[in-house]
Amino acid sequence: MADVFGKNVATSAEEAAKIVPRAEFRVFGHGIIALVQEKIWNGKTVLQKARKMPQETYFLSVHTNEVNVKVRDGLLDIKTKVGETPEGYEIFQPRGKFQFPVNKADLTTILSHLKVQMKLDAESYEIDTFIEMARKHPELAPVTVEKMRYGFTIDGIICEFAQVWLNGALIETACAESENYAGMKEVVEGLAIADMPNTNYLRAAKRVVGMM
Repeated sequence: MADVFGKNVATSAEEAAKIVPRAEFRVFGHGIIALVQEKIWNGKTVLQKARKMPQETYFLSVHTNEVNVKVRDGLLDIKTKVGETPEGYEIFQPRGKFQFPVNKADLTTILSHLKVQMKLDAESYEIDTFIEMARKHPELAPVTVEKMRYGFTIDGIICEFAQVWLNGALIETACAESENYAGMKEVVEGLAIADMPNTNYLRAAKRVVGMM
């Protein structure tokens, strides 16, 4: 079956801007997986393959909760929050993927999304170098994220529940995402997670590392 989460390939900012952004409702906590498993068949459900994701690094900035910057398989992916639906679902727009090593100009662009400044002396940077630079920066925090994801769709709405390790701390998550906001609302309510706080990965990770 097709990978509904998309391929991890480099894209320019111009190409990313053409992608129709999905809205997402996501919750974190404990006992969430068991709750969702009880409700998963409240509609036309299609299961996807379980996937152990490659290790990712998220870059947290004290200056924003609305820019998702992460690295997986040597690609740095940027998404920025561009709005919310009337239901409060967050809409993130892809802003491009950068292949490491990146040049100084591209790293300057990445840092501008994180709303931080950093002295750049080299002409290009490997990912390990950037992670170490971020670790030393007082306004940034790189966080190691590991995920065991279980994807499914309900009535065509993309969903998942997952075990997530944030710097080794285990937490559970579940989400629904789609361009079909009305359909999302029905699915979120059917999964019995509608009354939980809508929390994106940035805020969840910040709580773990003490940035919130």
